[in-house]
Amino acid sequence: MTTMTAAAREGAIDHATKYYEEGRFQSDLGALVAFETESQNPEQKAELMRYLREAMEPRLVAMGFACEIFANPDPRGGPLLVGERIEDPALTTVLTYGHGDVIRAQTDQWREGLHPFRLVEEGERLYGRGTADNKGQHLINIAALEAVLAERGRLGFNVRIVIEMSEETGSAGLPEFFAAQKDRLQADVLIASDGPRLQPDTPTMFMGSRGGVGFDLIVDLREGAHHSGNWGGLLADPAMILAHALASICDRRGQIKVPEWRPDSLTPAVRAALDGLPIEGEDGPAIDHDWGEESLTPAERVFGWNSFAVLAMTSGVPEAPVNAISASARATCQLRYVVGTDPEDILPALRRHLDREGFGMVKIVPMDRGFFKATRLDPDHPWVKFTAASLARTAGKPPHILPNLAGSLPNDSFSEILGLPTVWVPHSYRGCSQHAPNEHVLKPVCRDALRAMAGLFWDIGETGGPGA
Repeated sequence: MTTMTAAAREGAIDHATKYYEEGRFQSDLGALVAFETESQNPEQKAELMRYLREAMEPRLVAMGFACEIFANPDPRGGPLLVGERIEDPALTTVLTYGHGDVIRAQTDQWREGLHPFRLVEEGERLYGRGTADNKGQHLINIAALEAVLAERGRLGFNVRIVIEMSEETGSAGLPEFFAAQKDRLQADVLIASDGPRLQPDTPTMFMGSRGGVGFDLIVDLREGAHHSGNWGGLLADPAMILAHALASICDRRGQIKVPEWRPDSLTPAVRAALDGLPIEGEDGPAIDHDWGEESLTPAERVFGWNSFAVLAMTSGVPEAPVNAISASARATCQLRYVVGTDPEDILPALRRHLDREGFGMVKIVPMDRGFFKATRLDPDHPWVKFTAASLARTAGKPPHILPNLAGSLPNDSFSEILGLPTVWVPHSYRGCSQHAPNEHVLKPVCRDALRAMAGLFWDIGETGGPGA
């Protein structure tokens, strides 16, 4: 790279840095947070459209994007915005993505002085619903594109962008929309941002995600509860039956006992990619080293293996217990799974397992909310290597590279329906309280991410990407 080219690259990064240091990023993020875009709240449906029309479309149009807003093909889902800036059909085309909807506000649970829809600065933290998930993340990527345009006068590649408003309800309608708009959304690669970095001071990349399946396990034995003195020892206890059924799924340290739920994809190459990745840190609780698959490292357990969790359990009335044997018991459960697990056989396999263990009375009720399928791109893919080299050049150190995110996101719509290599560069950190009260982002991570993405987009425009 020539001295002149290197200086121009630094110029683009400087534009992104000034955007942060002059307070414009914080101001813009505050304006986005103020939109009360709770996709789980039917009363905020109009706000989902307002976010696209008032916050996204004008900014993208000012950057030279042609934009169109679509109704969701699924009545459960919110609208979608598609924008494109085509400089030359012969150039590389990057698809990027964000979601403007947020999880429920949980307003009454936020700490005093904070409010989910008002950006509050405290030290190195910016609090507000959507700061981490995902308004701050797609704002960073849009601003990084603006920084390249400001320095070069053009991007040097084509961009298509999708902003959806239903991710927090399982991206309802996104697969159908992508299937219908496949020609319009053609690209060479997806480069997008969601989720956390492994460590706040080091860029992270991941190329897929674990899938998720949610379901209830229900033991419903009779009508009404009955006095525990008169009927104790005569009536089966549904809570006890359910507890034993759950214990048959995992052992006492959380190791999965359903054979079909134990994946076959933790290959030597995946193990090598996970070797040495930091899992423990100051952000978040200390991990339990004696929990999960005993033969695996912590990194292998969370990124390369399946995990089963009981999200909630009820029997009787926990808030006001009475001396009665309950009529029923329910546990809301979830399996996070990696590539190498057949998603169509997850619940049938559980049914077979429960029947073998003598729990035929336990009903399995799938959740209405859809979940995403597991996906993974080879860490040796050319776009992975290209992105890693660019991030390393800007950050001065190599990024952490994950085969897949431990959580779930709609990557299968991009990788399976559109057929794209997928590279995600997250701009949050693990202690961000995502999906919880007091959600926030770290200001140093935002500044660093703006610089990293400006450098990455500059490099794509300069070289066309790998193989160009």
